[in-house]
Amino acid sequence: MKKKIIPFIAVGVLIVVILLFIALGNLIEKYTPTKERQDLNDYYSMSSQDEAAIILDHKLLDTKARVENNVIYLDYDMVKSFNPRFYWDYNENILRYTTSSDLITVHAGESQYTVTKDTIPFDHPIVKADADQTYVALDFVKQYSDFNYVVYNNPHRIVMTSEWGDYETAVIKKDTQLRYQGGIKSPILTDLLKESEVIVLTPDEKWTKVATADGIIGYVRSKLLSETTVKTAVSEYVQESFSHIKKDFKINMGWHQVTSETANSTISTVLPNSKGLNVISPTWFYLNDNNGNIASLASKDYVDYCHQHQVEVWALVSNLENKEVNTTEVLTYTSRRETLVNNLISAAIQFNLDGINVDLEALKPEAGDAYVQFIRELSLKCEANNIVLSVDNYVPTDYTAFYNRAEQALFADYIAIMAYDEHYAGCDEAGSVASIGFVTEGVQNTLNEVPAEQIILGMPFYTRVWSETPLPAEQGESPDNAAQNPDNTNDNNENPADNNNDQNMDDATADNAADEEDFADSYQLFTLDSYATNMNEIAKLLSANAITPVWSDADGQYYAEYVNDGITYKIWIENAVSLEEKLKVLKEYNLAGGAFWKLGLESSDVWDTIIKYIN
Repeated sequence: MKKKIIPFIAVGVLIVVILLFIALGNLIEKYTPTKERQDLNDYYSMSSQDEAAIILDHKLLDTKARVENNVIYLDYDMVKSFNPRFYWDYNENILRYTTSSDLITVHAGESQYTVTKDTIPFDHPIVKADADQTYVALDFVKQYSDFNYVVYNNPHRIVMTSEWGDYETAVIKKDTQLRYQGGIKSPILTDLLKESEVIVLTPDEKWTKVATADGIIGYVRSKLLSETTVKTAVSEYVQESFSHIKKDFKINMGWHQVTSETANSTISTVLPNSKGLNVISPTWFYLNDNNGNIASLASKDYVDYCHQHQVEVWALVSNLENKEVNTTEVLTYTSRRETLVNNLISAAIQFNLDGINVDLEALKPEAGDAYVQFIRELSLKCEANNIVLSVDNYVPTDYTAFYNRAEQALFADYIAIMAYDEHYAGCDEAGSVASIGFVTEGVQNTLNEVPAEQIILGMPFYTRVWSETPLPAEQGESPDNAAQNPDNTNDNNENPADNNNDQNMDDATADNAADEEDFADSYQLFTLDSYATNMNEIAKLLSANAITPVWSDADGQYYAEYVNDGITYKIWIENAVSLEEKLKVLKEYNLAGGAFWKLGLESSDVWDTIIKYIN
């Protein structure tokens, strides 16, 4: 019997031993760190030897740099992210950078660049461009940008720093490995030697995320790190300073609309009718073709007359007169933009102008970068010739952000806010041209981008008269909603039996009133029209209709409404009183001055109000 049992016992023991070995093996496997190493080319997602990984402020970017003949090139979009002042002309393959005093120009493929008129050699081609992408040499970008970088090989990678300030480091206590993720089973990225230093990114009790100096980011056991030390990254880049031509007086500017050469003679009546005006901006220049040429109505006699009366002339250039001109096309071609700049400067010198007022409106977002570059380039030549550069801007909105007022303000001398046309011809509702809330918000939002001492507040001398003309019945109701028209559905009044239920009648009336209100909101029962006119005509209109306007605190102006021949007229009145409310905003925020569109539309009493706040 014993002989029969022994084999079973032996087998059992053997099984137990095997199970123990398996368990022990599993334990060893579980707690033994893997020696697997991750290929750094895979880690950096490198697909060719012509690429370089980019580690920016301890973050691995998806974007790759380009390597050619051991020169690192950055994609133009990334260049812009570091320094938005770089401008690339896709049409003529020209890179430009504008400093506070010089214009730098690089042609694609060339190993040289110009600084204004001087040619500077470079060790290698600065710009590489093909049909799809544009790359700029990293060392060239660095000359004008606030970042540091170090290039490493095997594989190619660039470690860049653009954020300055405190960061934490720690020292490795003993030799160990940096792993792709936290855990001993994660592949090894690199070895970390005792006493080497790492940058601490995300501390943790077990595994801490760190970065090495050569741009490898991974995890190390927290217990192998020393106490952290705070260090400070300091930029050695010297930021540019920008100077401006600033007047030692508050700007009191009037825009003078001149539509023909003979109209220049009106200056002899327009100017004497004003008080305290020290700058006048005649609408003399406009884009006249797609090559950057301008039409001109400029007059030397006009300028001489203004100068004799101690009034400066800042001639306006517009883009709205010639409908055949594509402003985007003019601005996005470097040669055409240069032609426009040179034409303006030539005219300013020829007619002894004191300034240029840029009023390019209705631009498309795709023209934004080119427009700002135009302001930069024009500003350099204006400053060289002691010509004031002012730029007219809409009140800030999300859809006009591409005008980049902050960048404009660095280069232009003054930024004028066109704080009017809150409601304009073509609006789907009647309203004020420039309510006080609209003006105040426009100033406050502009101040987020432009210093107060550069802001000129543009105010209207005109008022818009709105008319609501009822539509004929067949046009004023929607077939699908005819039942909602109380006039067509209240047949119950004609049925004596139905009149017995007063409560039902009350409910029906209430329902019809609600339906009518909903219907009016969803379907306009009138045609809306408007026209702009001057202050004196508004006064005559109110008098002729025996209308006494009422003051609106919300709008900061008087409001009038009346009905004539079935047409409802609504007027938010601009006059000396409403203008004073806007001038109070100018004073409150200590702006550089005010401007008024347009001379000739004002009543004589406004000037006494204006000179209380300006001059």
